[in-house]
Amino acid sequence: MNSNQTVWIARHGNRMDFVNPEWFNTAQYPYDPPLAEDGIIQAQQLGKRLKSENIIHIFSSPFLRTIQTAHQIAEILNLEVKLEAGLAEWHNPEWMSKHPTTHPSDYLKQKYPRINLHYSSKFIPQYPETETKVMQRTGEIVKQLIAEFSEDILLVGHGISVLGTTWGLVEGEPKVRAALCCLVKVVYENERWQLKLNGDTSHLNKTETKISFT
Repeated sequence: MNSNQTVWIARHGNRMDFVNPEWFNTAQYPYDPPLAEDGIIQAQQLGKRLKSENIIHIFSSPFLRTIQTAHQIAEILNLEVKLEAGLAEWHNPEWMSKHPTTHPSDYLKQKYPRINLHYSSKFIPQYPETETKVMQRTGEIVKQLIAEFSEDILLVGHGISVLGTTWGLVEGEPKVRAALCCLVKVVYENERWQLKLNGDTSHLNKTETKISFT
């Protein structure tokens, strides 16, 4: 374990179907909405917040809204993005009627050139997925990543994966305010992981008032 390693954990920005619920009815990938216009701005603000930090690796859920968030940050930090399905959205049958289909790699390669297509996910979620399973999955993936990558890392995911990865490191299952484009900071100090920032949104001009895990 690298002493003083920092794990940054962020949620994606505001998504298109939150702004326009009708988007779902005509979408080719209805479970993979993009960011809304203000979500892009939120991601840029988050990237500017992280510019002075010592992040070496960025990992993102393979859903489009997290990829777009991570890509905006990567542009500012001049880093690549590794797609890790272990950080993916909760495959909740109450939200999705089938296994969610995400945008294909050819599309992603063209639109988001900072994606490292040589990286292979360490965990592939199964559908349907219980709350227990998603918490186990997200808690386990962060442990696998810190075991392989000793530098400071950024994880970009969803509300549930922000919570699950935080709990995977920090003892006591602390309450986490997983708002859109929030930031969690966990540092390894004195032989344990310590929560230094909890759902911080001070870098955003506009924040949400209702927190939802999607």
